[in-house]
Amino acid sequence: MDGQTAVVTGASRGIGEAVARRFAAEGARVVACAREQDALDETVESIDADGGDVEGMRADVRDEYDVERLMETAARGSDGGIDVVVACAGVYHGDPGETPLADDAYSAFDDSFRTNARGVFVAVKEAVPHLADDARVLVPSGSVARDPKPGYGSYAVSKAAAEALVRQFATEIDATVGVVDPGTVATDLTGGQGRDPADAADLFYWVATDAPAEEVDGVVIGLKEFKKATA
Repeated sequence: MDGQTAVVTGASRGIGEAVARRFAAEGARVVACAREQDALDETVESIDADGGDVEGMRADVRDEYDVERLMETAARGSDGGIDVVVACAGVYHGDPGETPLADDAYSAFDDSFRTNARGVFVAVKEAVPHLADDARVLVPSGSVARDPKPGYGSYAVSKAAAEALVRQFATEIDATVGVVDPGTVATDLTGGQGRDPADAADLFYWVATDAPAEEVDGVVIGLKEFKKATA
């Protein structure tokens, strides 16, 4: 990824942090954002200490003006535009698997959509004017978006909406836009259950660099495809 510019939202923890760290280790200039300044600063300082080229910018994906500034900042320091966007910012209100839809508060439903769905829309929309010719936009998701399970409520519905956004953008813009499903990863959103986020970062790196664009655009790509291609 030498010479490339990558924007990672939700980069202060979980998959976002692991992806930002991996991309920087592979030579990318990473522009990382998160809502919480202190947590973001810790991530940026850690990546910088490891020799990575990283810039942190506090931004809330629920605020289109924040994201507009984020993408403009990333583009100004790039050679030819933003090469990769990974929209990792996400929320889960409640304990994973214990939030039936009928019991969700209206505020939880609204914020799930504002962050997990509208936040993806904003990230892609604001990135479009600044994307490089062969850019890739990646959106993390999970099986609950396609295979409903009891207890995942508005989170599952919001992720399904995010996947629909990916499909629509893929039909309308020149950049490659795809869903990445890393399986269950140990983050706050899963209650700490699952694989190490660093393992998930391997998948995102492959999708961002080596996976054929036509096999990413508008579809869900996950561990099965990754393992087959890298076996």
